[in-house]
Amino acid sequence: MFIHWGPYSLASVEASWPIMRPDRYPGISEADYRRLPERFNPVKFDPDAWVRLARAAGQRYMVFTSKHHDGFCMFDSAYTSYKITRTPYGKDILAQLAEAARKYGMPLGFYYSPPDMHHPGFRDTSKLSAENWRGEPERPEWPLYLDYMELQLRELLTRYGDVFLIWFDGLGNQRQYDGVRFHRLIRELQPLALINNRIGLVGDFLTPEQRIPRGIPVRGSQVGYTDPGDKGLVELPQSPEHFQPWETCMTINNTWAYNKNDRAFKSTTELVRQLIDAASKGGNYLLNVGPTPEGEIQPEFEERLRGIGDWLSRNGEAIYGTTYGPLQNLAFGRTTAKGKTIYLHVFDLPAGALELSGLQAKVRSVRQLAGARTLRFSQSGDRLSIPLEGVKPDAHATVFAIETE
Repeated sequence: MFIHWGPYSLASVEASWPIMRPDRYPGISEADYRRLPERFNPVKFDPDAWVRLARAAGQRYMVFTSKHHDGFCMFDSAYTSYKITRTPYGKDILAQLAEAARKYGMPLGFYYSPPDMHHPGFRDTSKLSAENWRGEPERPEWPLYLDYMELQLRELLTRYGDVFLIWFDGLGNQRQYDGVRFHRLIRELQPLALINNRIGLVGDFLTPEQRIPRGIPVRGSQVGYTDPGDKGLVELPQSPEHFQPWETCMTINNTWAYNKNDRAFKSTTELVRQLIDAASKGGNYLLNVGPTPEGEIQPEFEERLRGIGDWLSRNGEAIYGTTYGPLQNLAFGRTTAKGKTIYLHVFDLPAGALELSGLQAKVRSVRQLAGARTLRFSQSGDRLSIPLEGVKPDAHATVFAIETE
């Protein structure tokens, strides 16, 4: 579960971008945006409920926005007054969420934005953010900003327990942040924490955004964020050692932050199939929610998350602990794999029989995961035929476990 949350939820606008790119994200002035913390009081925030919902959705880790590009901190940093404990709410959100995550055994990671529109070391704050939002590393104040980043990262890495990952979001010109310095810091203080690829280094995993790559990333692949012009993808890696771990982050509607006006919700079926598509190429699926100004996760999100969890309760074997499947981009579905088991995810069952070609391994058995029903099959060379008589289709995707020799 990815969580984008802050005072911007009060205005139903995207996080940070309305002050950075008002031409693309209109709706609020920078002055009004800056005043939102004065009214932020999410009295209905229940961290236990959030973690329980993530568990019910079948999610295995959570990532929370500790600081977005606007510079507002959702934790009680000692190095700024622009933070949650200076709002009417007055309490450390991150501390409460970390405690709930420990209580339920949920790994928790922190999104941390290197860009910071509020800090005078990052940019000349006498100007509007739209004029210099990319940062000004040529100014003599820049080293002071990097020191500020280190101080805050030390807080995140030492005050909130085990950290599952650090999710940087460096935007452009990421070399200006001296990623080596911060990788070294994280390895020192939280050696088991994963680090993404958005601070100028490849890190432990790639992060395409709002999309799933057309092929499988391998070491040396160039995978952009929102840009689909990836390079070096393959249909199947030469070996597991060549595979490049990756994770896509996606939204349930069209915005990361809460927006009461955005009603373009993806269906549960679409979300489940995105999860399958990501898993079929070896990726993780980080699905975002934007909580309300009061601190609740809106019912449309909860309904879909629980729907995904319901599907996973029947078919999770085909997702958890699996990797990319041997047959890619099938017209009717996807495959994942675990050991000698191939999981065939069928989006829309055909009439009569399911015909599969290109399967090199000899098949020992076929079963439908939901209900654990063993099915008849016939194999000739690389072609597999599975009669579907009596098979009840799943509304989102029907999954078959194909055991091979």
